[in-house]
Parts: sequence; structure tokens; C-alpha cells
Amino acid sequence: MSKITGCHLIANVLSKEGVKNIFTLAGDHILPVIDVMSDFDFRFFDTRHEQAAVHMADVWARATDNPGIVMTTTPGFANAIPGIASALHAESPMLSISGSAETSELGKGAMQEIDQIGMAAPVTKASWIIDDAAKIPLMMNRALKLAYSGRRGPVHLTIPVDVQEQRIQPDQVPEIKSFRANMNNSQESISSKQIDQLLEILISAERPLIIAGSAASYGDVGRRIQEFVEMSGIPLLTEGDARGIVSDDHPLCFGFFDTALNGASKLISDADVVLLLGRKQDFVIGYTAPPIVSKEAALMQIDPQHSEIGRNRPVEVGICGDVSSVLDIVIDSAKKRIWPTFKPWIKQLTIARRNHFEVLESFAKSENPLHAMAVHNTVKSFLEPDDLLVFDGGDFCHFARAYLPAVNPRSWWYLPPLGMLGSGLPTALALKIAHPERRVILFSGDGSFGFNGFEFDTAVRHNLPIVCVLGNDSAWGIDRQIQLQLYDRSVATDLLPSKYDQLVRSLGGYGEHVEHIEELPDALERALKFNRPSLLNVSVQRAISPRAQAAVDRWKSSWNSEE
Repeated sequence: MSKITGCHLIANVLSKEGVKNIFTLAGDHILPVIDVMSDFDFRFFDTRHEQAAVHMADVWARATDNPGIVMTTTPGFANAIPGIASALHAESPMLSISGSAETSELGKGAMQEIDQIGMAAPVTKASWIIDDAAKIPLMMNRALKLAYSGRRGPVHLTIPVDVQEQRIQPDQVPEIKSFRANMNNSQESISSKQIDQLLEILISAERPLIIAGSAASYGDVGRRIQEFVEMSGIPLLTEGDARGIVSDDHPLCFGFFDTALNGASKLISDADVVLLLGRKQDFVIGYTAPPIVSKEAALMQIDPQHSEIGRNRPVEVGICGDVSSVLDIVIDSAKKRIWPTFKPWIKQLTIARRNHFEVLESFAKSENPLHAMAVHNTVKSFLEPDDLLVFDGGDFCHFARAYLPAVNPRSWWYLPPLGMLGSGLPTALALKIAHPERRVILFSGDGSFGFNGFEFDTAVRHNLPIVCVLGNDSAWGIDRQIQLQLYDRSVATDLLPSKYDQLVRSLGGYGEHVEHIEELPDALERALKFNRPSLLNVSVQRAISPRAQAAVDRWKSSWNSEE
């Protein structure tokens, strides 16, 4: 019986799990495994920086509900850490695999030796080293299962180069089923009393509100949420990966939960009942404390992770379990009840949202330099329902997030809660890989673009024709605005009016500089029709976004309270 290498075992496990795409940047300590894997049915997407590879694996996983696989060498793993931290905050079922020096050399000052397991521990659900090739299938299965358990997140495996090349007899390797077959999807015991209590609180409310977060986006939960919303008449706001899970066009969906960027979401302070579906009690929702959530409001929570329920504020009802499965039970019981009408509350939310859009559109004037809203108002007229929208950070993008709708699940993408600037371009590339038939439009500021802008080279090499609309105000916009309002000066927040369109052209893509609003429609049409990665470098004014203004107000309020 011929022997098999650790490299073949890695490839076999991933192949059996249906993995097709590997995100990587080649290096010494993973050369054996990627050489063997090249004989399998894998497609390698090699980037110009490991952080970008991680962002792509992260987004691929969340966009497709399939494991995202990133492979790095040892110094590359150090580069990958920030991206892995972002993936943890994004709740991404991603597997990080890195090579290392030979097992016998570790601890002796081996080439490029670092404590990979220690470095990964704070930014993953778990991190392990595999010291024997026979353990590879079991530990990879364990890692994938953990990545998908509870609130999802990345897991890291270090596989030293000698373990990759180790040759063992096939009968030394136990037969392992798919990690999905071994997943335990059973719920904690959910009593009918809990369900009754949850529904009675909702029925007795005058101003109930449902907020769906990222953990409500796992699997096919959108249909169940929409069914419950339509049955109960309770308004919905969405956030994180739940954006678009019910379309913003739905009469009971009031868009993006962000109190700085959506006028309707500010009314959460008036809600007398708040139901969190897969939404953490974190800073995004003001830790569910006043003034964001009234102290008189009844708070309820359905979440796949027990530790998140009541984390910062006690709940009236807390149910731990997969959101989709719990909603099945809730809906079955809700069908037997008579629901009141919440028309006055719906009207209040509708007016708030309409006023919000009117204020935004008032900025869309024909002036030079262009206001961000003039750009986004023009882009909106070109959008199609199937488009995938990606927003990086910065003032320019915050205006877009406040304005452009999410109409389909997994079609509206923003930075994970860690807020790592520059992940927008890798996100757009991963989405184009996942959905080559759909248009991908990225909104980026000039500051954000500087982090991973050279990944346009990756886009060209792999024929990923995304369109980037870049708002160029020659500044780190948000921080500059905060500095000016708080300290009356700016420090280290000015940039040059760089010709990013020329950079993209030099890399083989399409680039165009836009200065006037009348130039933008034709430029957009050219970029969208051009079957290559494209960037429009749009000169915009330094306008403060609602998000930046909220930050300023928060700082000033904090200072005033200390006086």
C-alpha cells in the first residue's frame, strides 16, 4: 500500500468538503501543500498582501455559506493577523492554515519562527498546531465544525512543513465524515412558556421593534423573518450581514440600523419593546442602555450564543439557539394569535425615514467640488436589483450607506464591527468570484484605498471586473473633521490629490478622473460596460458625514459631562 503525505490529506479534506477556492500568497512554508493541491480541482487566488487574502476568504465564506480557506507562510501569517481579527468580528466561518519551520526546529530560533498559536489565540475561536500528519483530517474537521458552531468565527491551524511532507500509511488515518454531518444543530430546550411570554410581550406593545443582526443571516433565515414581520406587523431594521435579508423596499423594513445614518433607527429610543434577532448588545446599539434604548423598554433576545444573551442588560426573554430554527417555533405559535395593528408607530417610522432621505438629497447639488451625495444620487440611477454594493470606511462611504438600499440578502456589504479600513476592495473581489454574473460596485475613500489599492493587480490577473467609485477629498476625512471641530486644527490627516485612476490604468485596469457632475453618468456607463477592473477617481468636497458629526457630538457630550 503506497503511502500518502500530509499535503494530500489536507487536499483530500478540503476537496471532500466541497472547497474550490484557496486565498493565499505563496511562501516557503506552504510551498509543498500548494504544489500538491495544484493537482486537485482547486482555484488559487493569490494576492499582493496576506491581509487582503484573509479579507477575501472571510467574505467568500459569508457570501456563500461555505468555508473560506486562507493559506499563509510564517511572516505572511503575521501580515494576516489584522484580517483574521476582522473576520472574528465579522463572524466568518473561515479556516486559516499556515506553515512553519520543521517541528524539530521550533523553539530553537528556526527560520522566521514566531508563536503562531499564541498570536492567533486572541483573534480566533481556537488555534492549534498539528504535529503528526495522521491527525490532519480529524483536526481540520474539528476546526471547521467549531468555525460554524454558535456564533461563527475563524479557526487557525499551524501545519509545519515537515508534517506537510510526512508520509504515512493510509490505514493510519481514521475515516472522517464531513464536518456538516457531525454538526449538532439541536436547540437548547425551548419551553412553550418562553415562546408564549415573548409573543405576549410583543402583542401587548404599542411601539415594538425588531432588529436583525449578523447571526440572523446564517442560512436561509430571511424568509422566516419576513414571514414573522408580515404576520405580526412589527417593523424591522437590519444591520451587519442581515442587511437585505428583508428588502429595504418592504413596507415593514425601515432599512439600516445605525442611529447616525438612518433617521428611522433613531426612534429605537421610543420603542417600548425591542426584539434582538442575532444582534449583540454591543456599542452598535449603545449596549442597549439609555438613551439608545429606553430603560422602560422590554428587551428580548434570540441568539445562537448563550453568553451574548443579556450581556449588558437583562432581558425579559432570552432564547439561545439558531435564529432560523427558533423562529420556526415562534411562527407556529404566532399563527394562532390575534395581532393588533401598529399603524401609528409605522407612520412615525415612515415619516422619519422619508425626512432622512429628503435631507440627504438636499445635498445633491451641482457644484464643484462635488458633494458626496451628488455622486451617490447619480450612481443610484444606474443601480440594478441584482447589484452587489460594497462600502469601505470614511465620510464619502457613510453618505452612501445612509442612502443606498439593501434589496437582496448578502448584496450590501460594509466593514465588520472592527472597522478595518481598506477591506472594501478585497471584499469586492471575493464577491465577484462568488457571483461572476453580477455587477460589483465598490465605494471607497482615498484614505481607505491606500491600504489595499494594489489589489487591483490581483483583480486584473484573475479577471475580476469590479467597478470602484472613489471619492477623493485628499484627506482622512472623518478624523480631520473631528480634529477641526474639537481642536480647531488638523494634524496628520491631509493627503495628496493622487491620481488613483492612473495607478489602476498602469496595472491593466480602466481608470478615469471625474471632476464635474455632468461627466459622471457617461463615466459610470463606460466603467460598468468595460469588462476589466475599473476605477472612477471622483474629486469631492470635504463634507462631514452624519457618522462623523455623531462622533463629534459624542466627544463634546463626554467633555461637557465631565465639567
